[in-house]
Amino acid sequence: MRRAVGTMRVGTMRVGMRPVGVMLACGLIAGCGGTSAATGRQRKGGIPASLLAGVRPIGRGPRFQPPLKGSVTGACTARLGIRGQTHVELFGANRVVLLAAGIGTRAPRRLVDGRLRRAACFGEVVTLDPTGTVYFRPGTHPTVGALFSAWGQPLTPKRIASFTGGRVRVYVDGRLRRGSPRSVPLRTGAEIVLEVGPYVPPHTHFSFPQIPSGHLG
Repeated sequence: MRRAVGTMRVGTMRVGMRPVGVMLACGLIAGCGGTSAATGRQRKGGIPASLLAGVRPIGRGPRFQPPLKGSVTGACTARLGIRGQTHVELFGANRVVLLAAGIGTRAPRRLVDGRLRRAACFGEVVTLDPTGTVYFRPGTHPTVGALFSAWGQPLTPKRIASFTGGRVRVYVDGRLRRGSPRSVPLRTGAEIVLEVGPYVPPHTHFSFPQIPSGHLG
């Protein structure tokens, strides 16, 4: 799979339901992200060289798709409601590691083609699909650590899920961030990259999906 570049809206919005084929289109070009501007030297097909430099395939096997094992954080409400969006990319062993769909929700859940369509309730930090888009309640101050806690996967200065290999590097909007990876805030419009092992050039932007207004519940 490769990264896709799209035109999507950033910001706080009401989140509704949308066919998974549209939501997961980003998976067609590696990882599930993309830069919003065509800058840098162009290569075949008009894709910027700066974007191609960060392309990595999704890793094979269960290690690269860690299961959902965590519990809901914050109040669990019947509907998703208005949410801010941030994007989180994970790299381990020079491959993309996918966030699970349904992080921060309570069973029973209904997934259609890998996208969450229904859950018993929705917590403070939620994922609907494995594209890396994370939804959080405005007015709260969640962190990457809260996301991993809701996922039920470990995150330490030297570990992302089951991946180790030196210190975990964290980039926010393409800039290296010092300190604990768990302390990084999830803020609207941010592109957050965490990697351990071989260096992967981080993306600086993500084109967020424009989802029809409504409620998921």
